[in-house]
Amino acid sequence: MSSTRHTGGRGLSSTLGVAAFPSGEVYRIGNPEPTVILARVSLRQEAGPVTITLGKFSTPDVFDNNPVSNEPHTRFMSWGLWASAAYDYPADVRGYTWGGAVDYTHEWWSVRAGMFLEPLVANGAALERDITKARGLVAEVEARSGHGAVRALGFLNTAHMGSYAQAVARRVDVSATRADGRTKAGAAASANYDFGGGLGCFARASFNDGQNETWAFTEIDRSLAVGAVQSGARWGRGNDEAGAALVVSGLSAAHRSYLASGGYGFLIGDGALNYGAEVLGELFYRAALDEHVSLGVNYQPLFNPAYNRDRGPVHIFTARAHVAF
Repeated sequence: MSSTRHTGGRGLSSTLGVAAFPSGEVYRIGNPEPTVILARVSLRQEAGPVTITLGKFSTPDVFDNNPVSNEPHTRFMSWGLWASAAYDYPADVRGYTWGGAVDYTHEWWSVRAGMFLEPLVANGAALERDITKARGLVAEVEARSGHGAVRALGFLNTAHMGSYAQAVARRVDVSATRADGRTKAGAAASANYDFGGGLGCFARASFNDGQNETWAFTEIDRSLAVGAVQSGARWGRGNDEAGAALVVSGLSAAHRSYLASGGYGFLIGDGALNYGAEVLGELFYRAALDEHVSLGVNYQPLFNPAYNRDRGPVHIFTARAHVAF
């Protein structure tokens, strides 16, 4: 399997200032010029109940894949909704990495495990190829019924990370405290349920220990998200969709102390933190023009952006067009 992708842009406000960032359409590439990249190239081998996947892909292609909210191009756009935000999953700046996963599926349940490359530096484009220095390990179990599924995963990331506690003690940027062998451990759980009539709901909960710096995804150490998607079948437009969701994000005590003492994170700032949980809601409507083209609108009210009570609220409106070839 292989795929290419056109990628570029700076994102809203240069993709800074919000933890559960409002748009999964544009990453913090820093270059507004569209660039063609090889997004995925992988081998997939099935042998009875066992599936092995090797190559370059996105970790959420295999893990933490909640079908109600996993596609920012057509459904919820916030990073805190289409993924379990406290899972700092291995990825380069564009969201892809090299690695492998093994999945064993038997009737109503599955278990899977994987190992992936981590970036050389936080939010970096280059990956550390030496897995003795850096790697992301993850294992997940999933149980399914006729109407939905529940899944839970645990992860352990190892990389050349900085320590928040050391940064506060030495009064330096967290990047100045980086050392080999630092880890980040955590867990994530999610569920989805089909109520019939085109109504599907989801919930996500995740956390990490928050002792060392955010490395690949976003600056969230605690996250809780819930939402629902309704097909347009109820009003005679079966291929349309409408959705509503809410995500509440938080930080560990060590991470919070670092930002309040003058430290900065690569995504959220801050240097002068008046801490409060970040709360983002999202409403969307997507109208399908045909099977390949759809138009949509999104509204996102945001409170305490980047966990700072001195900022916001902010109201974000988005229009989007999606063309699938």
